[in-house]
Amino acid sequence: MNSLQIFSGNAHRPLAEEICQYLGIELGRANTTRFPDGEFNFQILENVRGGDVFIVQPTCPPVDAHLMELLIMIDAFRRSSADRITAVIPYYGYARGDKKDKPRIPISARLVANLITTAGANRVLTVDLHAQQIQGFFDIPVDHLFAAPVMVDYFMKNPIDGLVVVAPDPGGAERARAYAKRLEADFAIVDKRREKSHPGHADAEVMNVVGNVEGRDVLIVDDMVDTAGTLTKVAEALAKKGANRILTSCVHAVLSGNAVERIKNSPLEKVIMTNTLPSKDVCETPLFECLSIAPLLAEAIKSIHEESSVSRLFI
Repeated sequence: MNSLQIFSGNAHRPLAEEICQYLGIELGRANTTRFPDGEFNFQILENVRGGDVFIVQPTCPPVDAHLMELLIMIDAFRRSSADRITAVIPYYGYARGDKKDKPRIPISARLVANLITTAGANRVLTVDLHAQQIQGFFDIPVDHLFAAPVMVDYFMKNPIDGLVVVAPDPGGAERARAYAKRLEADFAIVDKRREKSHPGHADAEVMNVVGNVEGRDVLIVDDMVDTAGTLTKVAEALAKKGANRILTSCVHAVLSGNAVERIKNSPLEKVIMTNTLPSKDVCETPLFECLSIAPLLAEAIKSIHEESSVSRLFI
């Protein structure tokens, strides 16, 4: 069997180190510096010929820089005769550009898939894609993991009586319903609509809560929190409907701009997130709790390397 080798770019080195620690191997040695003009200066510092190489690189902010790092690393391993190259992308950037729903816009998620494939990746390992159909954008195998087992395990160890799991929009209903089933909780959904206002005034945004949340503890389940605008509005709508404690779980805590301030000033009591993106600063505050997906990724890497089933890791 070819040797298992794990390397990391600059996007999230602590996650790669944690994966290696779980598997009991050393992180691959490489130069990941930059030239004075900002260009990525990458060189592999050990033999990878015939190796089974995994590159851990979420395309987190700054997305373009980390995506370019990933492409350059893939190219370097291909030219160094690695036997198989797997791009481990816990957070897949540009995933929101998965369809052409407006005139004259790109399908960015497909473009990124083409770039990764053209660079020389043999397969992709990712977590909770924003849109499931992105898997079909690749002409190489994609192992799509879900962080649900990590989240569900947390709430089973920290049970909440009379819990109601809430989908923040109709698109997240399937995910939230799966959580509710595993946690034996009730289910509710928030439907966002715009209602016509008086001439000269902007349309009002109305959050309609479908389900009973009055006097109940609720958990908003989402895949990604970016600016936290929608999340905080959903929390406010639930509070107006008489919800007691309001918590949220998200896989990808992007937290752009003033997202953290918005969350602090909202009715949200706690945000449970994973470390698909680096977020050390917020994890040190009591409002946020970060769960590690390193064991999940490590088990998937082990299964891929040993050619065994990855589906055992699904919820």
